[in-house]
Amino acid sequence: MMRAPLITRLDARDRALFLRWVISDRTPLRATRAWRVLTHVGGARVTILAVLLPMLFAGAALQLVAIKAAWALTLSHLVVQVIKRGVLRERPTVRVLDHSHVAVPDKFSFPSGHSCAVMSVAAVYAVAYPSFAWPLLLLSGLVGWSRVRLGVHYPGDVLAGQAIALATAALVLGAW
Repeated sequence: MMRAPLITRLDARDRALFLRWVISDRTPLRATRAWRVLTHVGGARVTILAVLLPMLFAGAALQLVAIKAAWALTLSHLVVQVIKRGVLRERPTVRVLDHSHVAVPDKFSFPSGHSCAVMSVAAVYAVAYPSFAWPLLLLSGLVGWSRVRLGVHYPGDVLAGQAIALATAALVLGAW
């Protein structure tokens, strides 16, 4: 008997984990609202403000860190968009669920843009300010988890987005 290709086995495992972790309709509204608030930390408004405000209003040292974070955010976003258009993985709302618990930003699931955005900014700030590293990275991880809980991404999408973020942050920091 022939085994299924690796990508097929990974996809099946990703869907199984997703179904285990996604919020059900029985989840208290308060908890669902909390996940919704958390997920927006990885959105464009918050991540852009996290680099733009220090660039405009902070001292020179923090401005430089914010500029690096802006480069990491921009590069990671470009990589995510190229991969999304190449892979074309349908979102869980197309393949597994009939609805999500938050608005779906686009048609494609892999990789997670929210997870990538927040992690790219957090990684740069974490390297510059090590005493804030754990809270920043924990927050980034929770934003990624929220994308699965709310039904808009598979766990593998989140991990891929976070890996892209860490790679682009390392590239930017290494180039500086």
